[in-house]
This record gives sequence, structure tokens and C-alpha cells, in this order.
Amino acid sequence: MTGIVYKSTGSWYTVKTEDGAWYECRIKGKFRIQGIKSTNPVAVGDIVDFDLDTKSDVATGVITTIRERENYIIRKSVNLSKQTHIIASNVDQVFLLVTLNNPPTFTAFIDRFLITAEAYGIKAILLFNKIDTYTEDELLEIKFLAAMYREIGYECMGISALKETNVDAVKEQMEGKVNMFTGHSGVGKSTLVNAIEPNLNLKTKAISEQHMQGQHTTTFAEMYDLSFNAKIIDTPGIKGFGIVDMEREEIGNYFPEFFALKSECKFNNCLHLEEPKCAIKEALDNDELHWSRYKSYVQIMEGDEEQYRKDQYAPH
Repeated sequence: MTGIVYKSTGSWYTVKTEDGAWYECRIKGKFRIQGIKSTNPVAVGDIVDFDLDTKSDVATGVITTIRERENYIIRKSVNLSKQTHIIASNVDQVFLLVTLNNPPTFTAFIDRFLITAEAYGIKAILLFNKIDTYTEDELLEIKFLAAMYREIGYECMGISALKETNVDAVKEQMEGKVNMFTGHSGVGKSTLVNAIEPNLNLKTKAISEQHMQGQHTTTFAEMYDLSFNAKIIDTPGIKGFGIVDMEREEIGNYFPEFFALKSECKFNNCLHLEEPKCAIKEALDNDELHWSRYKSYVQIMEGDEEQYRKDQYAPH
């Protein structure tokens, strides 16, 4: 039998077949040793083949194969630095929810997320949430950020999940696709999903005053069928986005505005750091590229895994 994984709890996987039947499935031990360094060999969104185990009263399945993935979103596993965690697979597009404060989303985090989406060939859309809560100055900052990312080629929308501003526009974008929502805890993912599909009734929690960070309300990624011909994958809040499986030489290729200029660098293996006659650095000096993007790039190249939690614009 074949189906799509809708939910993973670590040891059991909820699989839906083409005819709409649901089965709880386990995996055979062999997946754990097939050179997959991931903490979760089977991810939400995977298409799997499974055999039914009818020995018990309730029919359960044993997953025998994972079909080849079109793409996947991956990050470093929280506790095991050498391992990775596949958040979801076979995703058509991913929406990153961004908040200016409460909690803050810094450009370094956005950039890490965007290059991961670029590297795995997934369309990324930025949703600037909570626009009903900002002062005039803060709204100007949001507009500046949105203009910067639009210039690079990313779609950006200002929304308020709570007041349902532009929620219909988000729904329109989602139709006919497998969508993933992500962002830090507390940016309003569950509130937005509930605004899009009220009967899902996902848990929401208030921002913890003490840390100005969201409480983790989602512990495992889970996919839902929506009433308007779309699927959504709800993911746990992500604190950081460690870059995985990328060679230093290729990182610049996932910054579209750097990639566009790359052929003009004197050296074809230019890393855009110390090399002479670098087109990217010349463009920066001429204010044709954004410094916050270049700062993100340098941090990633230096393997700095902590800096993206800090504000690029803050005085150093």
C-alpha cells in the first residue's frame, strides 16, 4: 500500500492512502542504518510504501520504502550537532512568518532560512505578521525590510493573523499546493492557521513575558488537509536555522543577488571575502546590494552559529 505521511511522533507515523484511509505505521529497523544521518528517517510529506500487519485487532502498517523526495527542508538537530532533522518533505512552498518584535525576527535568521529554501528548490514567501500592533516607525521598518526582499525577488505580504488582515490573500497563494508555515515560536503561526481554517483549532499560547519568546506549542510537524484544496504543514517554532550540507563555495549561489553578479568577479572561484576585483564587494561599496545580506553571508561562511540570534542593525 502507498500513502503520504501526515504526522510523525518519533516512533509512529500517521499515513493517509489515496482512498482516504488512515493507518498508524512503524518503520523497519533498516532505515536507521542506511546512511541517513537524520534523527527522523521518515518525514511528514514523505510518500511511503507499507505493508499491513493484521495480526493485532487494529490494522497497523510497517513502512518498507520511502519514495524519492522532490525536496525537503532540513536543519541541524537541536541536541545532536552531527545529525540533521528533516522538518518536512515534498513541499511546494514555505511561508516564513516574521515579526519585528514580540518576538524579534532578525535578518540573519531570515537569510539563513531563505538560502535553505533556495538550496532545496522550494519557493519562499515572507509574511510580516502582527502589522496591527506596530507604531508608525516600526511599520516603516517593516516596509524597508519588505522592499529589500522584494528587490531580491521574494514575495512579501503584510498580514495580521489576529485581525485577519490579508488572510484571504494568503489562502489564495496556498490553493492547490502543499504549504509549510514556519518561523520563531510566538510569531503567530497557529493563530494564522486558525484564521485560515478555524475548525482546525490549533493550540496557541501567549508569548512568555520573561523571555519575549513564544512558548513551544507544536512539538511535531503535522500536515492537514484544508477545505479549499490545499494542504498545510504546521511545524514547531524554530529558534535557529543551522546551515546543513553546504559547501562554502556554493553558499553565495543561494543569495540570488550575489549569484547574478558572480560571473563579473575576477576569479571564478571567488568567495566574495578577501579576493581582489570582487563584483559583490564593488556592488556593496556602490550601495547596489544590502549590507545586512552580506553580513549574513559572512557569518555563514565563518560558521558562526550564534550570530543569527542577534540584530544586524543594532550598534555593535
